[in-house]
Amino acid sequence: MQAIQFTAPKEIRMIDLDEPAAPGPGEALVRAHRMGICGTDLACYLGKFPFFAYPRTPGHELGLEVVAVAPDVTHVKPGDKCSLEPYVNDAASPTSQKGKPNCCPGVQVIGVHNNGGLRRGVFAVPARKLHPGNDLSYDQLALVETLAIGYHAVQRGNPQPGETVLVIGAGPIGLACLEFLKLMDVTTIVMDMVQGRLDFCREKLGIHHTIAFQPDGSHLAALEALTDGKLADVVIDATGSPKSMSTCFDFAAFAGRVVYVGITTSDLGFPHAPVFHRRELTLLASRNAMPEDFERIIGLIRAGKIDTDAWITHRLAFDDVARDFGKFTDPALGAIKAIIEIR
Repeated sequence: MQAIQFTAPKEIRMIDLDEPAAPGPGEALVRAHRMGICGTDLACYLGKFPFFAYPRTPGHELGLEVVAVAPDVTHVKPGDKCSLEPYVNDAASPTSQKGKPNCCPGVQVIGVHNNGGLRRGVFAVPARKLHPGNDLSYDQLALVETLAIGYHAVQRGNPQPGETVLVIGAGPIGLACLEFLKLMDVTTIVMDMVQGRLDFCREKLGIHHTIAFQPDGSHLAALEALTDGKLADVVIDATGSPKSMSTCFDFAAFAGRVVYVGITTSDLGFPHAPVFHRRELTLLASRNAMPEDFERIIGLIRAGKIDTDAWITHRLAFDDVARDFGKFTDPALGAIKAIIEIR
């Protein structure tokens, strides 16, 4: 079958991969119809993602069709439409046994640690990682994983009714956080460097409080004005920027929580005594998502609580990936979410 392979930074080629003849125990054979392009894919393409090695076929945000299942698989069947939970954990590990499969030490992310779904034809996945949504479109199913990352980050921050939550970074993960904050009794504020993204948040997501990051630091004064000087009870940094992640504590209220959902390979430093210690802040990491997050999100989309149509601003045909994928690394393109149409 034809597949897309990242062979080196900024190098893509079309290759042939073998198709499995039958699913093994606990497996399903699936066919990808849609793939969402996320920041991880772009970082992998650019050679900037810490867990990616070349050559590799990307693709972890997937809307899938089940083609065949092993005899021991009962929760999905051929013909089902599914979203993929791409984090393949060791179910017997102590971390998984503690209910944290998302950060199992041996977790392998499909499309990052091993070959993903950007291919024509069938491939095998652990059936336990499939979440059916037969009444959703493949576009919607391909967006569930991105939404799950944001949902998990919000859950880590644990906003309480009446609190103020600041999301830094209005890329796909930040937008995913906003989708769930909209459904909560909290005051939501989003900050970004790109005015077009802030406009999208206001016009498409209904987020009224937006702050443009300013090189002179005046964005802090803007946050103080919005919060009567109290700052944010929860700060979610979705930028992956070392500078932002080192300075975002300035935006946190006394006894606030800071959540890192963005990823960086850089060492981070921040003011301890005057800010972190004085305000008794809590710092939390948010990695991947939980199985139940996928079920929750599919239900919210089904109920009309999340409108995914506004997210999809660009589409790319499978045959054009090698030529055009690099365009999506340019912020000037204005892409919120691009979908690759595989079938």
